[in-house]
Amino acid sequence: MTALQPFHLAFPVRDKEEARAFYVDVLGCGVGRESDHWVDLDLYGHQIVAHVTEGAGPKGHNPVDGEEVPVPHFGVVLAWDDWHALADRLRARGVRFVIEPQIRFKGQVGEQATLFFLDPSGNALEFKAFRDPARLFAR
Repeated sequence: MTALQPFHLAFPVRDKEEARAFYVDVLGCGVGRESDHWVDLDLYGHQIVAHVTEGAGPKGHNPVDGEEVPVPHFGVVLAWDDWHALADRLRARGVRFVIEPQIRFKGQVGEQATLFFLDPSGNALEFKAFRDPARLFAR
């Protein structure tokens, strides 16, 4: 099996500087190339690109384990301790959660820590962690 490669995701934002501030100051992203209308960001080693455009924000919801999960959404599967550190950092920064940090699918194959919040443009983000990373795709 080859080493895990970084993914690339382009997503809409209403204001580049507002997005930059949130992703850098709150989530700790690094900044790469940019223009007047977009900025490359390093999200845990993955390349995400905030593009100024219309249409940011979730479009709907899907019921999952008793919660209404915003769709679409994106994020990263973190190590267990890193997820807890992020949850603490988000709380300290006053980020309002769409779905509070919690353990989903308790006692089941897919048991995971998860949390959801929105960026300033209304894009939904989910960060999750598994105690046993080998369970990520377990059925």
